[in-house]
Amino acid sequence: MKLGSLKEGGRDGTLVVVSRDLARATKAAGIAPTLQAALDDWSSAAPRLKALYGDLNAGRAPGAFALDLAALAAPLPRAYEFVDGSAYLPHVERVRRARGAEVPASFYTDPLMYQATSAGFLGPRDPVVVPSEEYGIDLEAEVVVVTDDVPMAVTPAQAARHIRLVGLVNDVSLRNLIPAELAKGFGFLQSKPRSALSPVLVTPDELGEAWRGEKLHLPMRTWLNGAWFGEAECGVDMQFSFAELVAHAARTRPLTAGTLVGSGTIANADTGKGASCLAEQRTVETLRDGQPSTPFLKYGDTLRIDVTDALGASIFGAIEQRVVPLR
Repeated sequence: MKLGSLKEGGRDGTLVVVSRDLARATKAAGIAPTLQAALDDWSSAAPRLKALYGDLNAGRAPGAFALDLAALAAPLPRAYEFVDGSAYLPHVERVRRARGAEVPASFYTDPLMYQATSAGFLGPRDPVVVPSEEYGIDLEAEVVVVTDDVPMAVTPAQAARHIRLVGLVNDVSLRNLIPAELAKGFGFLQSKPRSALSPVLVTPDELGEAWRGEKLHLPMRTWLNGAWFGEAECGVDMQFSFAELVAHAARTRPLTAGTLVGSGTIANADTGKGASCLAEQRTVETLRDGQPSTPFLKYGDTLRIDVTDALGASIFGAIEQRVVPLR
């Protein structure tokens, strides 16, 4: 099933069940007022939401209406936790090679992960607001999963059973602020503003054979200013599955229902697939030409992030954003 949140009803939005073709929706108020409420009581809410989803696709759901994706907030407008990994090691390997450094052996067995911003997510059509172009504005096209309550110290096999929803995220980065922050040895803060989520999150069963081994096996398609930028394969070169990433995050603490776990920027060893972030493209150019030629985002630039099925239909809905100044 596919779930989203309307921009109404308060800071956490109003939960809606969305049709498979993303054309229609119906409110789920009789089941759960918000997606967070549904996740808090998933064992009870999920079967009823799935039944409503079936009715919606069959054309018999009460109160169904034509859906305008611009009316959607992020499916989880704010979440208890967002931890983001870096599971695609070709990206890490290239970045380190560009600066003459090797990848530590531990990176292949112990996932990279940091605590990301979760207090508020941008809607799929909301602008990316940045105070200065000089910050080095970048998109990062990623896959994200949402969990229910995950016990501490779960194994990857156990963690897999706690993945409830799958979606997309544009994990915005301010690249020119990152070096100084990391040099302090205390992680990201100012360099990681709010991210945007896809219009809907979907249950893994909705993905069919595209969801195998707790990985999404479809291309991540990105466009900048209407021009093709990349279509890296999400299921290729992912060193750690989402089950492993969730287990890593829960090693020493339980995860609360509504926790998001990100894959990191999608990247393949085959650079012919394009890139999912500007930093990746700039690194490829540096290794090839000695310097980057692709600029970071400027005010007025537009981006689009989408994943489609075998017939070309959008699964999660596209993230479409414009970069604008703070006013």
